[in-house]
Amino acid sequence: MSLRSGFAIACVLALSACATTPPPSADSTEPAYDPVALVAQIRAAAGPDDAKDELAIRPLRDPMVEGLRADAMRAEREQRYADAATTLDQVIAEVGDDPAILQERAEAALLNRDLDGAERFARQGIDVGAKVGPLCRRHWETVHVVRLERGDTAAATDAQRQRDACKVTAPPRY
Repeated sequence: MSLRSGFAIACVLALSACATTPPPSADSTEPAYDPVALVAQIRAAAGPDDAKDELAIRPLRDPMVEGLRADAMRAEREQRYADAATTLDQVIAEVGDDPAILQERAEAALLNRDLDGAERFARQGIDVGAKVGPLCRRHWETVHVVRLERGDTAAATDAQRQRDACKVTAPPRY
C-alpha cells in the first residue's frame, strides 16, 4: 500500500467519523402526540356501557342523523379523520346541541390534531349536557388531555377533578 492510498483511506475514515449521528437531544425524550391513544383514553374514561351502579343520562337519538353518525364512525375506523369531522359538522348543523354529537366532534378534532377545537366542542357538550355519567366524564377527560398536551397541569388537574365528580351512584330500583 502506497503512502498516497494510505492517506486517502485515513481521510475517508476521518470524514466518515464526522458523519455519525448525534446523540438524541433532551427534547426527543418527550412522548409524541398520539391522537388515537388520547381518544382511546377519553373513551375509556367513560367506563363500561352497561354499568348498572351509575346514574347515566342517555339522550334520545334523532333517526335522521343516525346514518350520518354511522358514516362518521366508519370514516374514523378507516382513519379518514377529516371526513369524520366534516360529517359530524353536518350532524351538528342538523341537531345543534346534542352533547353526545359534540363529544364525538371533540374527539374528531383531536384526531385531526386540533386541540382548540377539541376543547371547544367538549366544553359545549359540558354546557348543554348532563353533569353526571359517562358522557360527562368523556367531556372532562377531553379537556384534561388537551390541557396536559398544552402543558397546563393546574388546569388539567382541575378538569380531572371535574371528571371524577361526574360519577354518581344510581338510585336504588325497587
